[in-house]
Amino acid sequence: MNTTALFFAIIVGFNHAFEADHVLAVGNLANKRNSFFAAMKDGLFWGLGHTMMILVVGGIIILAKLTLNISSFEYLEIVVGITLIVLGIYRIRKINQDQDHDHQPNVNAKGGRLAFLIGSIHGLAGSGAVVLIAMSEITSSTLSVVYMLLFGIGSILGMILVAALFKIPLTAKLGIGPKIQKGFLWLSALLCIAYGVYMVFKFMS
Repeated sequence: MNTTALFFAIIVGFNHAFEADHVLAVGNLANKRNSFFAAMKDGLFWGLGHTMMILVVGGIIILAKLTLNISSFEYLEIVVGITLIVLGIYRIRKINQDQDHDHQPNVNAKGGRLAFLIGSIHGLAGSGAVVLIAMSEITSSTLSVVYMLLFGIGSILGMILVAALFKIPLTAKLGIGPKIQKGFLWLSALLCIAYGVYMVFKFMS
């Protein structure tokens, strides 16, 4: 069972990257970039932040043999929801600013720091579920940490792909008009806000 769980850890992590809140967060970070490389860099940094937080929190819980109360982590989903709302509002503001400057995508000088921060928040909220999976599938504490690392690698690869996919509709070579591109950006930002509101009410009720 240990070997099988480790084998599928990267696949599970990759699939985890495509959860709605992750896709919307990374998508709205990546679609403000002016190149595929810059967009994929956001996906990379988001994944690194997500993985780091899971390893830190999960490692402490597993190695210190602490009692895991999964319900405590569920309340952190409210923070994730609030983060999505703020990110969506931020993107709408930036979309309007960018459209006032020859339709050029916003290039944020902060690099991947914002992506890393948001990824860390998502990782903190999801740590409980990942640790629970690791502890239920693997008896060894060391291998459980290895499972989380492999899970993180899978999620990083998934987020890089998500970031690239969100950049495609904004690629100049496709010949998509600026109005359609702006509509895509608005839709992405509004979905981010809507899902954030959904998460907040879901976990507050």
